[in-house]
Amino acid sequence: MHVITTAPEHVITTPNATMTGFASPSRGSSELSTWHAAIPAGITGPEHSLSREQVWTVTAGALEITCGGRTEKVAAGQAAVLPPDVLRHVHALADTEVHVVMRADGLVSVPGTEGTRPLPWAV
Repeated sequence: MHVITTAPEHVITTPNATMTGFASPSRGSSELSTWHAAIPAGITGPEHSLSREQVWTVTAGALEITCGGRTEKVAAGQAAVLPPDVLRHVHALADTEVHVVMRADGLVSVPGTEGTRPLPWAV
């Protein structure tokens, strides 16, 4: 068993959110990555896809998630299962907090850019 305590080096802030990494291969998990994301109200993240399924559990606030051309509102107390290899983007309807789970080997791709890359808070 591993108990993971967050540290400043596990926190990454982007223009869209602040991610705090928990379980990941670099922190003792061999199969899964988990992280917390704090997304300010009004933020719309970039369109992207991931090579692995993700589960987003909203613990505060609400999101509009567009995935594969379908838009759903996901509020505190709900979870969204996002399939792999499907374009998605997220819009925060309020200050929102989510916990995300994904297989540790997931890679992100962004339309208009070359290649794929790992999510830095999930490695």
